[in-house]
Amino acid sequence: MKLKISFPAESVKSPILSEIILKTGVLVSIVSSHVDSTGGEIILEVIDKDSDIIKGELKARGIKVTLLRTFIDRDENECVDCGACISVCPAQVFSFADDWSLAMDTQKCIRCGICIDMCSHQALSIKGADSE
Repeated sequence: MKLKISFPAESVKSPILSEIILKTGVLVSIVSSHVDSTGGEIILEVIDKDSDIIKGELKARGIKVTLLRTFIDRDENECVDCGACISVCPAQVFSFADDWSLAMDTQKCIRCGICIDMCSHQALSIKGADSE
């Protein structure tokens, strides 16, 4: 399960994530992050059964937590299987199938949006709603 955690500026210098991992013993994988002095966002991968523990600890410390339920979507009518998205995707969501059509593993998506910007046919988007 992927969670997006959003830090306000006043929380950036605190080792919140480290404290939670040590306290709970729940391991997380940092999929992507952008944190600076103004705040930040981190996308975590957490084993489903442990997600409520992590969410509860983060929320108790005033950190906004969003469950990422939606990932990249491809409009098959617009996609021309050019592969431009393959070269820019840091999570390796895209690849060519044996028949050279575009294949996707959406569960790898980290929602960085790079592929959406790269697609000249506007065939890629993020649709749906996440939940807190």
